[in-house]
Amino acid sequence: MHFKRFTGLAISALATFSFAILEPERASAQGLELLRDAEIENTLRLYANPLFAQAGVDPNAVEIHLVKDQSLNAFVAEGLNLFINTGTIIQSDDAGQLIGVIAHESGHIAGGHLVRGEQAMGDAMTTGLAAMILGVAAAVVAQRQDQSAREQGNPEAYRSAAQNSMMLPAVIGAAGEVAYKKYASFSRTIEGSADTAGLKFLDNLHMSARGMLAFMEKLEGEELLVTDRQDPYVRTHPLTTDRIDEIRNHVEHSPWSDVPPPPEFDEPHQRMRAKLAAFINPPMSTLYKYKADDQSISSRYARAIAYYRIPDLAHAMPLIDGLIAERPNDPYFHELRGQILYENGKPLEAIPEYKEAVKILPDNALLHQELGMVEVESDDPAQLADAKVQLNAAIRKEGDDAGTWRLLAIAYGRDGDEAMASVGMAEYALLVGRYSEALYHANKALQGLKHGSPMALRMEDVRAQAEQHQEKQRNNR
Repeated sequence: MHFKRFTGLAISALATFSFAILEPERASAQGLELLRDAEIENTLRLYANPLFAQAGVDPNAVEIHLVKDQSLNAFVAEGLNLFINTGTIIQSDDAGQLIGVIAHESGHIAGGHLVRGEQAMGDAMTTGLAAMILGVAAAVVAQRQDQSAREQGNPEAYRSAAQNSMMLPAVIGAAGEVAYKKYASFSRTIEGSADTAGLKFLDNLHMSARGMLAFMEKLEGEELLVTDRQDPYVRTHPLTTDRIDEIRNHVEHSPWSDVPPPPEFDEPHQRMRAKLAAFINPPMSTLYKYKADDQSISSRYARAIAYYRIPDLAHAMPLIDGLIAERPNDPYFHELRGQILYENGKPLEAIPEYKEAVKILPDNALLHQELGMVEVESDDPAQLADAKVQLNAAIRKEGDDAGTWRLLAIAYGRDGDEAMASVGMAEYALLVGRYSEALYHANKALQGLKHGSPMALRMEDVRAQAEQHQEKQRNNR
């Protein structure tokens, strides 16, 4: 499991109006810490892809992001991005509850609520601005009348002036309230709309909405809490009695309400919860929850992670070895064993474990990237050739991962290929917004690449994009 700081998206002004959709281009002020994990991402895909298809979008076009945050929240963002807090997963009792959350968010996607939300925000701001302009105009007129009366010696004018001096802050506050009420009304409408769409999607898939209802009932009491004690899901998805009543009524009448989540979802869900808790919570907390007499797969998995984090390899390794002996074709157990060895200074011993994981799950970009990373950082020149193969495989599947490009640049650099090292650094710099560096490395790469080759043409594109971004930055100053 890998952690990274994601600063490409920030909570936008929309969130203050209780709206669950964020906009990446408003990014910069508040970053999100994201996790990458092949197993958890694939489990979420298992739940989400049928719902995305119901929403009328290509499931492969929707990016799923795991936010390291123990509170309950999930939201969609422009560009078809679904963000799910780790707390939402850990606190979901079964797959049905998490599927209910994803169904609701898929309803936002199907309804085009991001675009409509931006329009509604603009309307709300326009309404609030108009109210403020009218109020300010009235306050100015009153103040001028007071000034005239004072000049004429009217004593009442002094008392009136004191009152009118307080009008402007009140006018501004009232205008904000007008804008908020207008937007909040829209927000409640689209939340209900997303519920309705999500319920329809679940019915179409012959799945129960009991999980969605259970999740909403879990949150229902939180609306009575003060704002700073509420989970973000309550603030960004305003609950109403009507919304919960609609879901409850649907459960009472749907022919699919008594259909349990698919049994094949149970173990992946419990493993996902256990894995997240073990990586995020203090190890002793994990060992207290997942006790030694619990021999389930998820419990042994959690304890192996907790012991490795202490670090106590004398307890961690027998647990993971036992899991591999029981499930030799489970790629994620091999991945964890590789991670334990790598992070304890044994990269060459870790490489076979990562290779086995890639062999079992050859289409997973993250596993290819992890193997390439361990091979690069092993400091063994004999590993560089395969490292380039693995990292290029990862890029073919996830070409916008900056970290993979950086690792590929290092691999080419250590192997003496300066032109391709500059290609990797140019791509990396462009993705992280270092446009002067991207321009420098693109030009450097072009000096060593064959003119007109596909890679040279790509570097010309990178150079052009970097120049455009630099021009835009200059114009915005």
